[in-house]
Amino acid sequence: MGSRLQRRMALRRKLHILRTLTKSKSVKKRWIIRDAFVYMYKLKLQVEAMKREYECLQVNEIEEVKVEEVGNDMDGKRGLLMVRVGWKGKGEEVLVSMLEAFERMNVNVVEARVTSNHFFGMEAIVQPPPAATAPILNQAILNLLQTQNQNY
Repeated sequence: MGSRLQRRMALRRKLHILRTLTKSKSVKKRWIIRDAFVYMYKLKLQVEAMKREYECLQVNEIEEVKVEEVGNDMDGKRGLLMVRVGWKGKGEEVLVSMLEAFERMNVNVVEARVTSNHFFGMEAIVQPPPAATAPILNQAILNLLQTQNQNY
């Protein structure tokens, strides 16, 4: 007898906790459990929405510039540089500005890949003039992105 009473009291305690957590107005056991499932489903949807928003924020905060030496050109004379740029703004304006900056600095673009679906991304292998080094090129690209950022 004691164990049946204890089980019933434990069940009532758990149902009461479920009722208070889910803010359910139901009295019957089956409706309290149904309300709890609905509440958990809504929480799951909220978590998924927060994850999507967080991922969008991460994509929007991408702003990186990496310039590193990758090797020599075909003749073995000069070192080639790999330029990687990720930026949160519109790709068309940045690409045009980037190519104009390369032209002003007399940098030859050997190979380039560009994406601008959700953000601007560029990978380019360039051959800089003798006066330009990786840090100088890096700083020039950062300055370009900062001016683009101020325009938005």
